[in-house]
Amino acid sequence: MTDTPQAIHILIVEDDPEICGLLQRYLQRLGYEVSTALNRAGIDAAEKRRPIDLTLLDLMLPEEDGRTLCQHLRKTSATRIIMVSALNDIHDRISGLDLGADDYVSKPFDLEELAARIRAVLRRAQPEAAQPETQGVQHYRFDNWLFEPAKRALYGKTGIRVALTGSETDLRLVFCQNAHHVFNRTELLARIHGDEKNVDPRAIDLLISRLRRKLSHEGRQLELIRTIRGGGYIFDPDDGNT
Repeated sequence: MTDTPQAIHILIVEDDPEICGLLQRYLQRLGYEVSTALNRAGIDAAEKRRPIDLTLLDLMLPEEDGRTLCQHLRKTSATRIIMVSALNDIHDRISGLDLGADDYVSKPFDLEELAARIRAVLRRAQPEAAQPETQGVQHYRFDNWLFEPAKRALYGKTGIRVALTGSETDLRLVFCQNAHHVFNRTELLARIHGDEKNVDPRAIDLLISRLRRKLSHEGRQLELIRTIRGGGYIFDPDDGNT
């Protein structure tokens, strides 16, 4: 994926015609190719015309809940997802991120901030695609897990597949490439979000919590990601990567 706007396909899933039109015109002025959809059929049609690089997904839609559509997109597309919703409660945000969204933006939103978030999400997508080619490592093994960054997934020895969001993949990759290294929140934010501003350092705590929960699917109680007193984290695997 390139960060040249003309090469990027953005899908807007929004039932409010005024908001949809505003977003479409603004993003087209920035040079993006923009499609719109109201439901699952529209999403699938847009993906069939051309693979979707990023989806702006409203949560409250008339035909099908945005959360369900997020899960559908995760199964059928490699698109990055930014949820856009009037629901601004912290539990709504956590739920959206847990379902696989890469970011969550509350309505009303500032167009310039949204554009910055789009650029940041797309920027984070680039190392994921380049990693196997530039580093020569396509997967990592640790404890009972096989981690494949390009597929954004963990595979357990029992056959379980655990899907990861873009941010979870980025964080997992940082830890696998730097096992036994202690990172503080600021360092992890810089690795994952780059120069993106206005990111709450506590977002790392949320990411860590989600990764720990997903790593517990194999039923083992090992604390692979340990908290270090003073605000740091360390990845301490049983086995090295291959």
